[in-house]
Amino acid sequence: MAAELKQSQSLRLLHDVSLDLVRECKPDDAADFTLRQLTILLTVYLEQPPHTVRGLAAKLSVTKPVITRALDSLGKIGILTRKRDPADKRNVIIQRTVKGALYVESLGDLVIRKMRALQ
Repeated sequence: MAAELKQSQSLRLLHDVSLDLVRECKPDDAADFTLRQLTILLTVYLEQPPHTVRGLAAKLSVTKPVITRALDSLGKIGILTRKRDPADKRNVIIQRTVKGALYVESLGDLVIRKMRALQ
């Protein structure tokens, strides 16, 4: 069931979700993602694999080093992992983790709660 949102409501939803994400992060919590990191995370979890550094760079219209830096941060906290493609050693495959899946699930729940609060 798709909800119809006005522009002001959609912006309020984005604000409220972002605000909760910032408030819930502790000072030493690495889950205070940049917008780019969050976009990479959601791309990997919401779109069909396989995901590669090269493919994500093309999709986001950024360089491979930009993706690599974001993946370094996401990998340090166990949200995503990387491995070399056994079929083509030039490719790096990005893999989901249980911790990442749980985070994305909780993020989805947060969006639902905030959307219901708008109605």
